[in-house]
Amino acid sequence: MPLDEAIAALSAGKFVLVHDDKGRENEIDMVVAAEHITPQHLATMRNEAGGLVCLAIANEITAKLGLVYMHDMISGMGQVNPIFSKLTEGKAAYGDKPSFSIAVNHRSTFTGITDHDRALTISKMAQVCRNIDSGGVDEFAKDFRAPGHVPILIASRRLLQDRMGHTELCVYLAKLAGIIPAVAICEMMDSATHGAYSIEAAQEYAARYNIRLVDASELKAHAKVA
Repeated sequence: MPLDEAIAALSAGKFVLVHDDKGRENEIDMVVAAEHITPQHLATMRNEAGGLVCLAIANEITAKLGLVYMHDMISGMGQVNPIFSKLTEGKAAYGDKPSFSIAVNHRSTFTGITDHDRALTISKMAQVCRNIDSGGVDEFAKDFRAPGHVPILIASRRLLQDRMGHTELCVYLAKLAGIIPAVAICEMMDSATHGAYSIEAAQEYAARYNIRLVDASELKAHAKVA
């Protein structure tokens, strides 16, 4: 599908599928704009994708919120317990470090894990991102609690120039769409193979439900990344 169709779909609050690279995780993520998310989106991600629902946010926003990578937090705890330093040694099998930061719940949620609660948390985080230069930081501190059930992912500062993970690919796509650069993403799992969805399975799924499927190579070409 043409990239502009995926951009239009994401902007309209529809799902888009994003494949990273066969030489990396080789996984498909189901993606939706945080500003458009509903409990039905969460239900679909649970039932049709099945991975971990996370919220990927642009670096310029997370920096203003003072968020840091979970990897760095755990590593710093090595001063308290040396085991923490051991836990953060090396890189993941796909070649770099995870983009996880803290996980949050909105304070008006109950358990935080239901479709309604997670949609609310993600939607309110989109509002924080929209208002980042006009009260968003105070909103974040006042209206959210941690730990919670929505893991925040920090996109690399230069996006695809720095890292080619789903966090960066999906935030880059959001920027192309001209929406708030915050997207809910969830890996697609295969219940038959007990592994990740293959690109072939994702292509069939995309065709069946008329969902746009974007490959990392398309985004790399657009960003002119070698």
